[in-house]
Amino acid sequence: MDVEVITLTLVVITFGIYIYIGWWAKVKDTSNFFVAGKEIPAVANGAAIAADWMSAASFISMAGLISFLGYDGTIYLMGWTGGYVLLALLLAPYLRKFGRYTVPDFIGDRYYSNKTRAVAAIATIFISLTYVAGQMRGVGIVFSRYLQVDITIGVIIGMAIVAFFAVLGGMKGITWTQVIQYFVLIIAIIIPAAAISLQLTGIPVPQLGFTFSDIAERLSTLQVDLGMNEYLAPFQNMSGLNVFAVTLALMLGTAGLPHVIVRFYTVKDVRSARWSAGWALIFIALLYTVAPAIGVFAKYNLINTFNDESITDVREISWVSKWEETGLLGLDDKNGDGILNFTEESSPGNEVTIDPDIIVLSTPEVAELSPFIIALVAAGGLAAALSTASGLLLAMSSAVSHDLYYRIFRPQATEKQRLKIGRIMIFLAVIVAGYFGINPPGFVGEVVAFAFGLGAASLFPAILLGIFDKRMNRQGATWGISIGLSFTLIMILLMRSVEVFGTETQILDSFLGIDALGIGVVGAIVNFIISFIISRTTQAPPKEISDMVEEIRVPKVSDSSEK
Repeated sequence: MDVEVITLTLVVITFGIYIYIGWWAKVKDTSNFFVAGKEIPAVANGAAIAADWMSAASFISMAGLISFLGYDGTIYLMGWTGGYVLLALLLAPYLRKFGRYTVPDFIGDRYYSNKTRAVAAIATIFISLTYVAGQMRGVGIVFSRYLQVDITIGVIIGMAIVAFFAVLGGMKGITWTQVIQYFVLIIAIIIPAAAISLQLTGIPVPQLGFTFSDIAERLSTLQVDLGMNEYLAPFQNMSGLNVFAVTLALMLGTAGLPHVIVRFYTVKDVRSARWSAGWALIFIALLYTVAPAIGVFAKYNLINTFNDESITDVREISWVSKWEETGLLGLDDKNGDGILNFTEESSPGNEVTIDPDIIVLSTPEVAELSPFIIALVAAGGLAAALSTASGLLLAMSSAVSHDLYYRIFRPQATEKQRLKIGRIMIFLAVIVAGYFGINPPGFVGEVVAFAFGLGAASLFPAILLGIFDKRMNRQGATWGISIGLSFTLIMILLMRSVEVFGTETQILDSFLGIDALGIGVVGAIVNFIISFIISRTTQAPPKEISDMVEEIRVPKVSDSSEK
């Protein structure tokens, strides 16, 4: 059977399961819609957190970026994993003990202000929209290659599917869908990685093949021989300052992601929240320890496939011609000698252009693995993208229907009215996310990194200070979030003006030597400074707020300890 037929079959089967779960888990009250009734077992919640966490950026884009950036590409690996540990140990248990549905809900109550709640809700919408755009882009890429449809059509199909089970089942449906999606994506990444590791290193465990063989050194030597940057040398593609800034921005942004934090509210108590974090770390580690190996294996195979080969012969390879049709792979015999030269993309002599987002998806084909494994990877990519997209859509929905509509504008709203507004918001968010999925301001991993930067600059400082600084007040939080978010968003738009506004050149290349991917660190520093200064020069919080902050920091296990 053709790869496309098998892929379509797997996609239909997996999507059918997702849709059935959405129907089975349909909800009629806000508790189930927003936090799944707080009835999710810790191990299942850990798998759901992992699926929510390992988006299209982790599954599709991260290995590709490591593949092309080499040492510098590990910023994504270090930033995202380090950020999860920061979230799990420093923030999640305290937020769960506080017992609110959403991050804006916590911020609104902690800072005793609906204005602060509204600012946090707006920040949540900006972060989630940016993040979900990357997921929609990943869906479009998978469909465009394996179902032979235009990327735009692929994005629209993904929009329809994720809207269905997010609107119908809310958090309950999303959670159980994400549990299935986690196992689909992890199987889809490990099986091809093991097969390719056995091919290239003789070791079937990819982590061990990558660590205990000389494959990375062979790739580094091969790249130097071809005039490329040395793969294992640091700071070849990014300055040391940018490596540090991007890694820190990803860490802080991770700890401020609203769609991940809300997952810790779906279990029954603080103890279960801690166990969820532990299970999730194990599940996440399975993919994150495989990604660097795939990046190296893929780059090594691609160079040997394209470099110094006849362009006519290469184009006769089925997967090459099909990826060329998507526009994500380009072959251009610039010197007319009929032989391809594969060097640095920025080099005038380079004749092979590869979008980093296709690395993982194309790797099984490059390694000539079976059609079933190739199709399995496609299904895994879709699972990764859709699992995160659904969580993000719900985060935006709850920010509008719960934090803005119910908590600020219409406190008397009924359950039915709140559910209606939440579902309408999901539809609107899907449409906007689909637009940016079709017209993205960067690679999937880059777009997601922008979302993390916005999270680092807006919500993270307010959450951290809200837990550990009793003197922090509503004025400091409101101004800190507003200025941090605005500064970072403006900087990203200026540094990506070509992609966003269509300018001939970028309006701004960097700020103090830091580019768009790391600018969230500067925004976070600005937020901390503004928050600290304003909170110290204005009236202190009421005593009951200070007492509440003190209480949520006291470690208790019983449910009665939760507010």
